[in-house]
Amino acid sequence: MLVHAALRAAGIPGEIVVLPDAAATAAQAAAALGVEVGAIANSLVFWSDGEPLLVMTSGAHRVDTAALAARLGRQRIERATAQQVRDATGQAIGGVAPTGHPAPLSTVVDAMLAEYPEIWAAAGTPHTVFPLTFDQLVALTGGRVAPVD
Repeated sequence: MLVHAALRAAGIPGEIVVLPDAAATAAQAAAALGVEVGAIANSLVFWSDGEPLLVMTSGAHRVDTAALAARLGRQRIERATAQQVRDATGQAIGGVAPTGHPAPLSTVVDAMLAEYPEIWAAAGTPHTVFPLTFDQLVALTGGRVAPVD
């Protein structure tokens, strides 16, 4: 699995957990793992200024695309289509991992995720997740830390 190899290459020791039911939403993942919804790092793919933008946001937040675009100095940020998500990440909506993509993506990491000692992210499918720390997520993605709401 590309995600597993990318995690090992980045030195992230957490094991990928296969959930019995799909966890395509932060609420589903939090319930399955017994953690707060805010500790789920949602991988949301947007389209911005002609390229994909990965936003790793706390499951407790909604992304304010207008505010984030202004913060990043971008013209506009809008939701990517299912095909754009697949093309950019090689993964389907509901299971997009922060890594394991065909090419690196510009990434923003929600500053609010730093409040949790352990966070969980999708591992490439709606049935798989893995644990990591906020610092590991930032290093893994090369992301810019910013408020997203």
